[in-house]
Amino acid sequence: MPRRKRNWHPAGWFHVIMRGNNRQRIFTTHEDMLALFRTIDEARERYSFTVIAFCIMTNHYHLLIRSPEVPLDKIMARINRRYSDYYSKKYNHVGRIYEKRYYSKEADGPLALLAVSSYIYRNPIETKKPMVESLADYPYSSFPLYCLNEPSPKPWIELDLLPTFLPAGINQTRHNYSLYCQLYRQAIEEDKKIALLLSEEAWI
Repeated sequence: MPRRKRNWHPAGWFHVIMRGNNRQRIFTTHEDMLALFRTIDEARERYSFTVIAFCIMTNHYHLLIRSPEVPLDKIMARINRRYSDYYSKKYNHVGRIYEKRYYSKEADGPLALLAVSSYIYRNPIETKKPMVESLADYPYSSFPLYCLNEPSPKPWIELDLLPTFLPAGINQTRHNYSLYCQLYRQAIEEDKKIALLLSEEAWI
């Protein structure tokens, strides 16, 4: 049976997740993290794409990516194949390292992009045992870059787009975007509490 064709179009921003086989760790050292960055750098030399949010965990990684010139699957195939080659050689691993094909879903619109990027960045503190105390302390995501207010260190990382999607009345700065990400989950929980109270009052 042929594989289902990926949903992709040049203007779309897609949330991509690639996970290790059986959820095993495939990024165990700092060197592994750097190796993935190198594979992304190499892919960017061949294909045009932009990433506005990323986070590398120990057994998976997230990208929020747009590829305006070539289908996303070409870019992901190159990144994942190159990293798999690196991993297999370094660890003398035989067989596949990924669970299955990468997950991708379009983040359709400004609010979706804010929500998805916040979700991506909160991964290190929403594990069973938080990996860091603060989002800014996790070095393998682009979140700290938003806090530094410095030029992007990579040609494929765009840092000025997400702040422009902040709600009206909020200064559209990287600093305020980083605050939004830190408060995002708290805001969701508060919304749930309010919705629950309203639903209970409706029965009074």
